[in-house]
Amino acid sequence: MRICFLLHNAYGIGGTIRSTFNLAAALAERHEVEIVSALRHREVPTMGAPPGVRLTPLVDLRAAVPGSDGDDPRHGEPAEVFPRADGRHKQYSALTDARIGRYLSRLEADVVVGTRPGLNVHIARQARPGIIRVGQEHLTLAGHGLRMRHEIRHRYRLLDALTTVTDADARTYRRIGPPGLRVEAVPNSVPAARADPCDGTARVIVAAGRLTPVKRYDVLLRAFAEVARAHPDWQLRIFGSGDHTGDEKERLTALIRALGLTGSAHLMGNSDRLDAQWAQGSVAVSTSDQESFGMTIVEAMRCGVPVVSTDCPVGPREIIEDRVDGRLVPPGDPGAVAAALLDLVGDDRLRRRMGEAARRNAARFDPAGIAERHLGLYEELLRRGPGRRSLGRAREAAHRSRTTVIDTAHTARALVKAAGPRFQGLGTGTPARRK
Repeated sequence: MRICFLLHNAYGIGGTIRSTFNLAAALAERHEVEIVSALRHREVPTMGAPPGVRLTPLVDLRAAVPGSDGDDPRHGEPAEVFPRADGRHKQYSALTDARIGRYLSRLEADVVVGTRPGLNVHIARQARPGIIRVGQEHLTLAGHGLRMRHEIRHRYRLLDALTTVTDADARTYRRIGPPGLRVEAVPNSVPAARADPCDGTARVIVAAGRLTPVKRYDVLLRAFAEVARAHPDWQLRIFGSGDHTGDEKERLTALIRALGLTGSAHLMGNSDRLDAQWAQGSVAVSTSDQESFGMTIVEAMRCGVPVVSTDCPVGPREIIEDRVDGRLVPPGDPGAVAAALLDLVGDDRLRRRMGEAARRNAARFDPAGIAERHLGLYEELLRRGPGRRSLGRAREAAHRSRTTVIDTAHTARALVKAAGPRFQGLGTGTPARRK
C-alpha cells in the first residue's frame, strides 16, 4: 500500500509532527510511505526524518537558497483554497494553493492523509479521484472557531473518513460534525523510551510543553511552591520554549522569583532527548487548561514516570487511570495539584508502584499497535472503494470541476498582478493598461 501524509511543515517542532513521524515510521516497515511538507524553512527536519519515509517539500522558503520560493510573486498573494478560518492561513498563499493542488491531482497513492483542517480541505477539494481521502484531527472540533467548524461541516463531506485522537472528540464529531462522515478514534503513538526507565529515586519533578498561557505553568509554579516548602531538596524542571516574543518566559521567570523558587524551579528550554529528561525525574506533571490528547503524558509514562495531570475535557482522562498510574486533578487549582504532588513526593513506594503501572499501561500507545489500527481503517476503505462520500459521485465531480476553475483563475490573477500595471487587464475582459 502507498500512503501519503500531507503535513504543514515537517521541518519544525510540534506534537502533530512528532505523532505523524511516529506513525509514518511504523507504517514504512511494511508499506511505501511519503510525507509531503507544504512548507520548508530549513535544510533538515528539526525532529529528524523518520526512517524509511520519503520526505517531499512543496514550497521552499529557505532564505539562503538561490531562487527560493519566497521570491515567487504568488507567495505574496493570499491563499483561497486553504481556508481563512484555519489559524495558519497567513503562512499559506496562492503559491501553496497551486503547489498542493498540482501535487494532489497527480498523486499516485492508495491513501492520502491530511493532518490539519486546512490541509484536509485541500485533500477534499483537490485529491485525484480514486484515492482514499482521510483527514486527521489533532486538536478538537470544539477548539476550532465558528468559521472553521462551518468549513469542516461543508468540506469534510468529501472525505472518506476522519480520525480523532480521543473517543470524546470522536463522539463530538459524530454528534455535530459533517453528516454521514465516518469518524474513528485512534490515539497518537509514542515509541518505547530509549533511556532506561526511571527508578523513582531522583528528587525531580518534570514538565514539558510550549511556554504558552494555556499550559498554565503559573498554576504549576504555585503548586510547586507548596512542595518546595515541605521538601526543599526537590526540584522542578520545565522543558520547552515560547513564541518569538518571549513574553511568557519573562512572566514565568518573574513568578519564579516572586515565589522564592529561583534555586529550585528551572526553565530548561528545548531538549533533543526528552525521554532522557523524563527518566531523570520521578514525577511528571501537566497543568494545561485544555489538551487535545497529551503526548507528553504518554512520553513520561513510557519512561516509567507517574503523571499528575489536570482532568481536561478531553485527553488526559483517556490516558491516565486515576490513582493507578497517575493522578487527575481539577484544572486551574494549584492546591489540588500540590496535594497530588505531595502524595507522590512523600511516598517512595507509591511513586515506584505508580511508575511501574504507568510504563505497563502506556504500552498500548506503541506505534506498531496504533499503525495497525490506522491500516485496518485504510484497508476497509480500500475494499469499499472511494466515491461513496456523502455528496455522491456526481456532486463530487461537479465540485471538483468548479474547484479547478476557481484555483486556475486565482493563479492567473496572481501572476497578472505580479507582472505589473502593463498587464493588469489581461484575462479580465478589460483593456490592458498602457503607459
